[in-house]
Amino acid sequence: MAGLTHFDGKGDAHMVDVSDKAVTSRVATAAGHITMARETFDIIAEGRAKKGDVLAVARLAGIMGAKRTADLIPLCHPLPVTKVAVDLVLDPELPGVQITATVKTTGQTGVEMEALTAVSTAALTVYDMAKAVDKAMEIGGIRVTLKDGGKSGRYEAE
Repeated sequence: MAGLTHFDGKGDAHMVDVSDKAVTSRVATAAGHITMARETFDIIAEGRAKKGDVLAVARLAGIMGAKRTADLIPLCHPLPVTKVAVDLVLDPELPGVQITATVKTTGQTGVEMEALTAVSTAALTVYDMAKAVDKAMEIGGIRVTLKDGGKSGRYEAE
């Protein structure tokens, strides 16, 4: 289990002790997408979804997801999130929605999981709001694209 911080010497899962880590400004960005049938894309783009404004609701869900990450992921630390921005952009080339989330905090551990949870929750909300017309939508490509702050420094996806 070398290198995996959520396991102790015996291989048991545990929450990492961050009490000796420096308090620093931290930011993480994650991205992903949801693809759908052209008809579904058009319904969302034209604001014709029966449940309402799909992108607005998904944005709020993503923000809420980031704030509740520690409740969903067993070994995540509850963090004082200072900023969550979730952007959903209609992409006719997919067709679907590109989703990006940026999360900030000042603390002793990073916010990568919060950014990933924001994107995932936003994508799941798009699915939920449009599943009546398209059960074949596909969520994918969810990954960290930027992480900065803390001991390990900066990471940017290629």
